[in-house]
Amino acid sequence: MKEKFIQSAGLLLTVVYGGFILWLYWAAPKDLGDVTTKAKETIENTTTKTEVLIGTYEVDPALFGDGLKSFRADNFVAARDAFLRADPERRDAKTQFYIAYSYYRQGWGRVYSDDELFKKGLDETARVTAIDKNFKSDDADLKMKTPAELKNEFEEGLRVTASDFNPLKLTRERK
Repeated sequence: MKEKFIQSAGLLLTVVYGGFILWLYWAAPKDLGDVTTKAKETIENTTTKTEVLIGTYEVDPALFGDGLKSFRADNFVAARDAFLRADPERRDAKTQFYIAYSYYRQGWGRVYSDDELFKKGLDETARVTAIDKNFKSDDADLKMKTPAELKNEFEEGLRVTASDFNPLKLTRERK
């Protein structure tokens, strides 16, 4: 009985040690302090993936609140960063909708719109639709409530038409 136990323990220890060596090559830490950082990131990623697999994945409410606060303060880069940290697997339609909306708000201009930001926003809008086809925002402060409305605004902003040269365009309001 003891021999089997010792052999099993030795085999398990060898596999764990081999896994650690493989992880060191994969993570490629530059110094000893970097090892702890890389290990923490690996554990967080593994935990998140496990939550997704067993169906207990949730958005971090504190980080989502930080993102919403930055969004309302028109700090869209910080808002997107907080939203991405709140939903690292990008599986929550509401969070992804705010990310898309932040691209709209940041890229919108009275004279012209930022095409690069609008293209990114259009991609994010497609992600929201893929997650939930019937998504509708319950935020009273947003003028557009659905991904379809947001997608339409992005497409209109990317299209060059004669109305783009209309001087009355300067009086339009951001949604």
